[in-house]
Amino acid sequence: MPHRAPLTAIRTYLVVCDDSEPSANALAVACDLARRTHARITGLFVIEVPRTLPLDADLHEQLQRGEAVLASIEQIATDHDVRIEGRILQARHAGEAVLEEASVLGADAIVVGLGYHRPYGRFEIGELAQHLLEHASEQVWLIRYPVDSPET
Repeated sequence: MPHRAPLTAIRTYLVVCDDSEPSANALAVACDLARRTHARITGLFVIEVPRTLPLDADLHEQLQRGEAVLASIEQIATDHDVRIEGRILQARHAGEAVLEEASVLGADAIVVGLGYHRPYGRFEIGELAQHLLEHASEQVWLIRYPVDSPET
């Protein structure tokens, strides 16, 4: 049986954040763990830029949404008595942006909160989570909430 590192071996969490309840709950879980183990935590909001626009396009509405998310994650971190660094990135592909940021930070775990989605009668985890599970060299934690969650 392979040896698994204890939670204390995780020194840096990268939490993918948006304005959903599952995202906020996943951040709260990461904050609790980071507080207990004195780990660093970074919240990341990714703006996906359509290929029809330059990568550095001024996407004012999405940037405002990202700023609101950062304010929200700072409040969640404060409520859990931890410090957090919030970042906003513009990228063509959210999954690749998360992986690159995880590499830059030296993250040990990437945390993503998922809602319960059943388009066409079949559960789907979404493109971002699928990409991270397939390509991340770090631990990937998917936290999914019950069917009766507001995200259904």
